[in-house]
Amino acid sequence: MNNESNLTLKEIAVSFLQLVASGKVREAYQSYIAPEFRHHNPYFRGDANSLMNAMEENAVQSPQKRLEVKLAVQDGDKVAVYSHVKQKPNDLGAAVVHIFRFNDDKIVELWDVGQPIPEDSPNENGMF
Repeated sequence: MNNESNLTLKEIAVSFLQLVASGKVREAYQSYIAPEFRHHNPYFRGDANSLMNAMEENAVQSPQKRLEVKLAVQDGDKVAVYSHVKQKPNDLGAAVVHIFRFNDDKIVELWDVGQPIPEDSPNENGMF
């Protein structure tokens, strides 16, 4: 671990997501994204700027966005974060998994998958 604040990779991943969710997208990118960053979100080009711009646009459209981390696990240079994301306080939201790959304590690759939380589910355990 070479970062100045001695954060674990899990803490870096969670901090990145919390900054983005709170609208501090540029700060998140400046702090944690490597120059060679790429992502796999199918709705945007695979470069850092395309995703950053989309995240900034989402922050403007959803200023009350909330992200609640439910689980973060690390395996070597990869971290998976399972979260409950709500665009608005009264939304049911979605279950989202972000998978990060790190190099020298910087995020070099990101995958994300999400599933909307249904209004009615037969599963008594819920999504979380």
